[in-house]
Amino acid sequence: MKKDFEVSFFEPGFFIDPRGVGLRSLSKVQLDEILTPAECTIVSSLSNNYVDSYVFSESSLFVYPYKIIIKACGTTKLLLSIPAILKLASNLSLSVWSVRYTRGSFIFPGAQPFPHHNFSEEVSILDCYFLKLGSRRKAYIMGGSDKTKKWHIYSASAQMISHSHPVYTLEMCMTGLDRKKASVFYKTHASSAALMTEHSEDGFSYASFEAAGYDFETVNSNQLIERVLTCFKPTEFSVSLHADFNGDDPGHRIPRYVNGYFCEEKSFELLGNGGSVIYYSFVGADVCVSPRSILKCCWSEDEKDEEVDGFRPVPYHLSAL
Repeated sequence: MKKDFEVSFFEPGFFIDPRGVGLRSLSKVQLDEILTPAECTIVSSLSNNYVDSYVFSESSLFVYPYKIIIKACGTTKLLLSIPAILKLASNLSLSVWSVRYTRGSFIFPGAQPFPHHNFSEEVSILDCYFLKLGSRRKAYIMGGSDKTKKWHIYSASAQMISHSHPVYTLEMCMTGLDRKKASVFYKTHASSAALMTEHSEDGFSYASFEAAGYDFETVNSNQLIERVLTCFKPTEFSVSLHADFNGDDPGHRIPRYVNGYFCEEKSFELLGNGGSVIYYSFVGADVCVSPRSILKCCWSEDEKDEEVDGFRPVPYHLSAL
């Protein structure tokens, strides 16, 4: 299951960084200093005027002037890269503005090494470095009672994010892939771009898709999701949509009804930095075998029934230590 870590820094000003290159000035040796603790190795790279992107065997790295994003899969030790990131950023006179860590439920949680044994352990590590950012730190586990379908998110910020236009990040996690449809992604396939990544693993029947920076006023999110599903034909999938400000309700950006699937779960949370996140999980129509489960996928039942069934669509909150 994919783990994502993103940290943004305040711009230091013209006299400190006159060329505005920031983190893009880091050398290959310095990037390896970040990646070695996470057990990641660069195999290829691509750059444009805005970002440097690097592909690993099962991960990827995106370096902007004042932001670093690492996306890791498998048993990589992603959070062990934090000390090196902060040290190198400090050498460039950069201070942390905001941080976000997200992941779904691990397919094989017992195989995960420290510091990824569980979400509490991950939050403890993140708090060691970012709890000082203040009261805008939030940690959530979103989803219902099914432990295999949860979305984990940690968010912290030194100040409220303020944008005239929202920036969205859409993430999809898919399981039970159609082998014929997904065969093009098996074995050595890995693709990346500045704002989009894909990853798939043979044998584990899992794939993830991410798209960032889209203007959902002009891009049809329904069509985007349908195209991804056409590529993999999963039996189950989840969608999360993160908006970097809470003046917009992201709920209407994601379809509740997807052809061939039922919506099992919907969760929404406001983040401490002024952002918000919404999480949906879907199951294939042929997987929902009981009439009650089908109805439950499509409509929210009353509070009493949810309590009787043990179905609590309220995310688990981890408060600051």
